[in-house]
Amino acid sequence: MLKLCGFHLSNYHNKVRIALLEKGVPFEEDPTCKPSQKDEFVARSPMGKVPFLELDDGRRLAESDVIVEYLEDTYPQKPLLPRDPFQRAKVRELVTFLELHVELVARRMYGELFFKRPPISEEAKAAVAKDLAKGVRALKQLVKFDPYIAGSELTIADCAAFVHLPIVSLVGKHGFGRDFLDGLPALKPYLKMLGERPAFRRVADDRKAAQAALAKS
Repeated sequence: MLKLCGFHLSNYHNKVRIALLEKGVPFEEDPTCKPSQKDEFVARSPMGKVPFLELDDGRRLAESDVIVEYLEDTYPQKPLLPRDPFQRAKVRELVTFLELHVELVARRMYGELFFKRPPISEEAKAAVAKDLAKGVRALKQLVKFDPYIAGSELTIADCAAFVHLPIVSLVGKHGFGRDFLDGLPALKPYLKMLGERPAFRRVADDRKAAQAALAKS
């Protein structure tokens, strides 16, 4: 059986979990698996990051996009990518914009806002605001909400959007006093719709439980 290694507060881990659950692929997980630079961990995940996937024969894959693409190739019975090559590429494009130009920009504020680390400089903070506004502006050109983010079918872009965009909203509200995603009026009903699907709801509930446990520790 496949083993997914990561933890329930990781949005990239949760993206893969949703894909596995939506595709109906049996898997087990090690939710205590945390990023580390220890030699034994780097031997399993070269950058010391999560998530990574362990196959039942001992082989491993790292990076969430790589894992999701492997699942799509290996378990095509319930696809999360369109058949048409151009439309497949458009879904991948949307995921790239979500992660590279939006989530990873907002991530520069995570330490200060969520992990009690020292604040970044005002200059760095201004750069985050500028880059985040630019990334969201670009994202608005790609999203469809028809009813899913890439069109009429559920795709891996929905798995990514569900776990990333709420955090981006929080970064805007707590870090800058405004929600950078306010220009996407369809976003809230879209996230609510996804949250009613069993796979998405299960991942969201596990994330909330992990947050509550962290707050008590």
